[in-house]
Amino acid sequence: MSGTEQAWAALDGDPALLAHVTTSGPGGLLPARLPVMELAGSAVAVCSLAAAELTARRTARPVPRVRVDNGAVATAFTSERHLRIDGRAPVSFAPLSRFWRTADGWVRTHANYPHHRARLLGTVGLSADTPDPAAVDVVAASFAGRRGDEIEETVFAAGGLAVAARTPGQWAADPRGAAVAGTPLVRRERLDDAPVRRTAPLTGEPSLPLAGVRVLDLTRVIAGPVATRTLALLGADVLRIDAPQLPESPDAHADTGFGKRSVDLDLSAPSGLAVLDALLAAADVVVIGYRPGAVDRLGPSPEYLTARRPGLVIGRLSAWGHGPWALRRGFDSLVQVATGIASVEATAGAGRPPGALPAQALDHGTGYLLAAAVLRALTEQHEEGGSRLVTLSLARTASWLLDELPVGREAGSGTSAYDPGRWLTETDSPLGRLRHALPPVGFDGSPADWSRPPGPLGSDTAAWLAAD
Repeated sequence: MSGTEQAWAALDGDPALLAHVTTSGPGGLLPARLPVMELAGSAVAVCSLAAAELTARRTARPVPRVRVDNGAVATAFTSERHLRIDGRAPVSFAPLSRFWRTADGWVRTHANYPHHRARLLGTVGLSADTPDPAAVDVVAASFAGRRGDEIEETVFAAGGLAVAARTPGQWAADPRGAAVAGTPLVRRERLDDAPVRRTAPLTGEPSLPLAGVRVLDLTRVIAGPVATRTLALLGADVLRIDAPQLPESPDAHADTGFGKRSVDLDLSAPSGLAVLDALLAAADVVVIGYRPGAVDRLGPSPEYLTARRPGLVIGRLSAWGHGPWALRRGFDSLVQVATGIASVEATAGAGRPPGALPAQALDHGTGYLLAAAVLRALTEQHEEGGSRLVTLSLARTASWLLDELPVGREAGSGTSAYDPGRWLTETDSPLGRLRHALPPVGFDGSPADWSRPPGPLGSDTAAWLAAD
């Protein structure tokens, strides 16, 4: 079974609709030992097909043809690497976000955010204002004499992020890996018997499947914002909500903020919750990217949301999914290390650190799968009613990549025919002139680009746009 077939089945899509999907473009992209291009192309294919399906339902027309271009997919999955802001390339990883040698192997840390960096440094007796070069030397010396699992737990206890490198076999035998492997790629739940909520039929051109749909975006970093960026592309009014006490990377937002508006709202305060409740009264979709423990602290639970807005579609994602690490922080790079992906992708040679995928494919792939799941849930809600909850995790997507996907589209070590410039464009924005990747989601009648560029984080009004 192809990756597209697997993902469409996980979404409970009609198998007959797969005949509408065609794939083209260069081969050998995103080369790796694991089937990364199969994951990428499949995630985009089912997202495009779910959008085409909803378009057909809202227009009472046949399902449009879906077109998956490998070049567009590979470029979109590395969008943060192609981004330029007034000619400047963003910094992807801070100096303390890296692999470190330990007494028994390797550990990877993530310290892109100042508070995570400070907590990591605190575990080795350094202050937050320690310069990076000196900090690197001290951390390297400290970690070299300690076991990876001890470092992992010490840094976690301090509120930082460190993960010991494992092989796929070690992860599969571990209760943390076993718990994730036993869950579906996309968990789909009907939460109540709320009545059908029909959006107005689409007339005229273009017929965007999410026209008139309002989305509250409570996500950050890459995976969740990729999902909501895709919903914005398809016509939704997407309002991103950030907690003012949590720093976010302006560069990451410059890549994933297309099509959206952005507000700061403290949901831990009664005044912030009151504003959220007012927005919720007219919302159709809420997408949550905080881990379960943080949702309780910084945002509302699915139960809170559906009690106030029956018939809501909720998309939820986390790093580790179900199991002992469900409440832990995590990022794509750390999930790769824990699950054994980094071990598989390592370059042979004594003393070499584990490797990495050619893209942050767990983030991007989970993002497009989440968008697809929301689209399918809207189609089902349109027909059957009920509040809907769809749940995904980076760790479960990693299991899909490691254990289930067939080797396919990325055969070979790369291709000289691939020029990403074909799938890049430039746009003026309040953040400066942006060079960015074009959207890979494609079907007959789909938009070629987003309706608006990103603006500064928190610069918009906490209100929905007026209906056309």
